[in-house]
Amino acid sequence: MSAVKWTIKGREFLHCNCAYGCPCQFNALPTQGHCRAIGAIDIEQGHHGTTKLDGLRIAMIVAWPGAIHHGHGQVVAIVDERATPEQREALLRIMTGEDTEPGATFFQVFSTTFEKVHDPVFAKIDIQVDIDGRTARVNIPGVMEARGEPILNPVTSEAHRARINLPNGFEYTVAEVGRGWVKTSGAIELDLKDSHAHFARMHMTESGVVRPTQ
Repeated sequence: MSAVKWTIKGREFLHCNCAYGCPCQFNALPTQGHCRAIGAIDIEQGHHGTTKLDGLRIAMIVAWPGAIHHGHGQVVAIVDERATPEQREALLRIMTGEDTEPGATFFQVFSTTFEKVHDPVFAKIDIQVDIDGRTARVNIPGVMEARGEPILNPVTSEAHRARINLPNGFEYTVAEVGRGWVKTSGAIELDLKDSHAHFARMHMTESGVVRPTQ
């Protein structure tokens, strides 16, 4: 068990290069044989020990040459420029899998697959996430511009709704599926168009995802 107790609750937008639905969510290999992705989280409530994290935002840019579990990945962690030094340290410890039980969160699992951890970026993070509407916008000046939208029915052009339910997942329990676009600059440059995205309510601690009560 971790000696430090932490919690983050908020809304997440994640976008990757896989086809809609993302086979990685089902323990299959990525659509193109490799993984490129971004994620952004608007923390509504949170703490790391006695350090409050309410209202802060974090993001990440990640890339692996093959499937995630094959390793050799790289990551850029991005932290809200408004965070105090104590909050920055707390958020980076959470994002790098510190103070977390092994396998409990996607942060911790991913941390074991990175070969290159780039210097963290501290920047202004503008993020809007509508989970039910399957829309999102993320703007980090000079680093990332991303958006998410609903999948459209190819015949009627109406918004299509689909969900992924992972009762034992290490990132979320239920996510709304959509599609996304992103362009990044810096240590990891991505340019992804009209590929998988998901929108989820995040609630996790050092012990893993907190499941909603029925």
